Amino acid sequence: MNDKELLNEYNTATMELLRLLSSLTEEQLNKRTKDSGWTVAQVGEHLNKSYEVSGVLNGKVKDIKRSPYEKLSEIQHLFLNFDIKMNSPKEIIPTEEFINKEILLTELKSKIQWVNDFSKKMDLSKLCLDFEIPEYGPFTRIEWIGFNTAHTQRHIYQVKQIIRNIKI
Repeated sequence: MNDKELLNEYNTATMELLRLLSSLTEEQLNKRTKDSGWTVAQVGEHLNKSYEVSGVLNGKVKDIKRSPYEKLSEIQHLFLNFDIKMNSPKEIIPTEEFINKEILLTELKSKIQWVNDFSKKMDLSKLCLDFEIPEYGPFTRIEWIGFNTAHTQRHIYQVKQIIRNIKI
């Protein structure tokens, strides 16, 4: 996999997320089903909060000797295993309040666009030093984009499961 392929995968995933969220009314987005745990809107808010980590791409970085893609397969293997349940860090747990569709979509689009714009200007092989996930250590810029991609794909799967249970 190269940068262009991974960025295309990121764009495909994020555009699918936006399409799914846009296809529902605000009431459908906020409808709770007995099996879902979160509503579709809460999943969207969770992703919106998690995309804040993208700011690390513009932080302190350094050159590395390892492949900038080294951790991607492990990230994908974990996040795309839909048989395991994960617990979110408290910082990215969504609100229990009603979520405004327009605000959610605007914020998601803005964060997604920022990553797209940023990725065209910067060396994605650099190691990000401002934040790391303890179990994995620091990621390169391209690994962070890969993380966001796999995380988004995981939640697209969840959103599709919730939508199946919503009476549309």
